[in-house]
Amino acid sequence: MNLSLIGKTALVCGSSQGMGKAIAKQLSEQGANVVLLARNQEKLEAVQNELDHSQGQDHHILVADFTNPDNVKQVVYDYLQEPEAAIHILVNNTGGPAPGPANAANTADFLAAFNQHLVCNHELMKLALPSMKEAKFGRIVNVISTSVKQPLDGLGVSNTVRGAVANWAKTLANELGQFNITVNNVLPGATNTVRLEAIIQNKAKKKGVSIEEMEQEEKSIIPMKRFGTAQEFANAVGFLASPAAGYITGVNLPVDGGRTSCL
Repeated sequence: MNLSLIGKTALVCGSSQGMGKAIAKQLSEQGANVVLLARNQEKLEAVQNELDHSQGQDHHILVADFTNPDNVKQVVYDYLQEPEAAIHILVNNTGGPAPGPANAANTADFLAAFNQHLVCNHELMKLALPSMKEAKFGRIVNVISTSVKQPLDGLGVSNTVRGAVANWAKTLANELGQFNITVNNVLPGATNTVRLEAIIQNKAKKKGVSIEEMEQEEKSIIPMKRFGTAQEFANAVGFLASPAAGYITGVNLPVDGGRTSCL
């Protein structure tokens, strides 16, 4: 099975921590040149130092804020003006909207999430497309949520916007397959990250139970009875980004230990 990404360049969004960091490290181990993109330069520099360099890879960092699509677009556009700069693999990943019921959300909440997720994804796709077409190889992997299959309670804005991203991706998969460009969504469940810790703490506080009790309650609804790791999630992304997954496109792949109850 060919998992090698030698000679390919991957832009990994939200790669300063958590799943984005794990994905960046995984793609570098497969031989890719990795371009890290997030808003915290100090954290990005730390991640860059952890990337694999043993296969002659050349890694870069870009600093931009996903709450500002124009900023993201300009930073990546400027990078692509450099000699031999390219993007063959695009991993769209950024933090989710604040929790809360849909009926309590303001219009501004939906617009901000739409910009941070779908608009940024779309602008990055357009910037990467020429490189992918020229190389006759492209991979677009969107880190979304299992809510695109089964909406999650208390995440009204996120459920809505994530669904829009999933349908955008499926449409792109139909349009870009002819160019050997695949577009897939990977859906994390409960994964051991800083974000999950915050969610557990918030739920525990609301229910008046300990963090340990809340963790056990959350694990009990997962068939595998544990949380996933960022590396397990990154493994799935690494496969979809590789030549081995060349005939897989337009799918929503849950990496959730079986928690999602629908097909």
